[in-house]
Amino acid sequence: QVQLVESGGGLVQAGGSLRLSCAVSGRTFNNLSLGWFRQAPGKEREFVAAIRWIRSYSNYADSVKGRFTMSRDNAKNTFYLQMNSLKPEDTAVYYCATQSAGKDYVRGDYNYWGQGTQVTVSS
Repeated sequence: QVQLVESGGGLVQAGGSLRLSCAVSGRTFNNLSLGWFRQAPGKEREFVAAIRWIRSYSNYADSVKGRFTMSRDNAKNTFYLQMNSLKPEDTAVYYCATQSAGKDYVRGDYNYWGQGTQVTVSS
């Protein structure tokens, strides 16, 4: 079992920044990637970003490229999503998740999920 706990969400004005954290615990040795997804009201949960557990490879959705950056602190088993230049359309519940195999942008390829943290961007 793997447990994930997100934090760092909140209310911010357009153009502002937030940093989300995802603390991972449990049986983490099988992890391939950690990803961030988001779900706005009435919409499907969509891929935001992913990073390899060990390697430096990362992947971003086109909608957030150049604004969002993932990083990790392996010593703390914690991953981060730095979100800059936020837009109202970034408003959603953000989830972190881990996968042991598969494509890092495919929601169904993730095995464990956090409970989500709300991000609201006002215009």
